[in-house]
Amino acid sequence: MKTSIKAVIVEDSRLARKELKLLLNDYDHIEIIGEAENVDEAYELINSDFPDLLFLDINMPEKDGFALLEMLDEIPTVIFTTAYDEYAIKSFEYNAFDYLLKPINKSRLQKTIDKLQITENSEKEVTNLLTPTSQVFLKDGEDCWMVAIQEITLFEIVGNYTRVYFKDKKPLIYKSLNKIESRLPRNYFFRVNRQQIVNLKHIVNVTPWFNGKLKFTLKNEIEVEVSRRQSVKFKQELEF
Repeated sequence: MKTSIKAVIVEDSRLARKELKLLLNDYDHIEIIGEAENVDEAYELINSDFPDLLFLDINMPEKDGFALLEMLDEIPTVIFTTAYDEYAIKSFEYNAFDYLLKPINKSRLQKTIDKLQITENSEKEVTNLLTPTSQVFLKDGEDCWMVAIQEITLFEIVGNYTRVYFKDKKPLIYKSLNKIESRLPRNYFFRVNRQQIVNLKHIVNVTPWFNGKLKFTLKNEIEVEVSRRQSVKFKQELEF
């Protein structure tokens, strides 16, 4: 079980980085694994160390915090830190977990960390977990199916919908990929990137790909590219 949250501070001010680290010393479950003073440095650090959490300044020289998020294939949980409150609305367009104004207030940070802990705990709760043989009802327009979870090859985001691949069918359902993932049987499905979840039993070939990534070939010759972060996780969890 994960005992700590690996965090990276991205901030061009050395003093601001120091002050934030001092504030975070009160939280034993948050481990600061690195610091970056600009976007390019942060990009390399994130892609090498795979943090769970970013404390991300918005205003930085040359490239801002929003530019960093657009560069990443996989985005950790993001807490924006900035001296300017006019960026608040835009920050949540990037699915930020929270937004802290500098200088960071200790009690305000406490509320953010408490909320983060509640979210972490709720994600660990197992509720209504399906088994491989569980039957699920799928409906797409006038078509309906009862499908065993183990028969599903792939879940894939399509706009506000999720496409479900099984046999020769590909219906669209109005349910988020995160919600689906929370109910899938453990050690049976794998999140390969932000858009797709695959059935491990339906992988017929694994190929080394570019930049340390992997490519899976699934049943029906479907190919999916595994993000760099998830390629590392796949190797760590499934290597003999």
